[in-house]
Amino acid sequence: MAESLPPELQQQVIKYQQLQAQLNQVLAERSVIEQELREINRALEILKNVPNDIDLYRSAGHLLIKVNKNDAERELSERKELLELRLKTLGRQESLIRQQLSDVQSKLSQYMSSVYKKT
Repeated sequence: MAESLPPELQQQVIKYQQLQAQLNQVLAERSVIEQELREINRALEILKNVPNDIDLYRSAGHLLIKVNKNDAERELSERKELLELRLKTLGRQESLIRQQLSDVQSKLSQYMSSVYKKT
């Protein structure tokens, strides 16, 4: 059936499939970032209740490195800000892709309705 489709329609179908793949990739990345943000928020919440003089360790590959509480909080806060910014960017990308998907789907629907009206 794909050979009987006009080239313009084939291009729209391919574009739709590519946009679907992009959307799935953005949603997967967003899920990973949201999970990391939950972990960071939990760690920051725990650090609030930890005394300043306690030994803290940060994972660095296969090593644990001793850090003080202020450095740990600062690093986590910086990472949190970076992830929140990335999350906003992904949200904008998701909205744009969803709009493009809607436009392509509309074009495909118009074509299909015109084909069925002819038959």
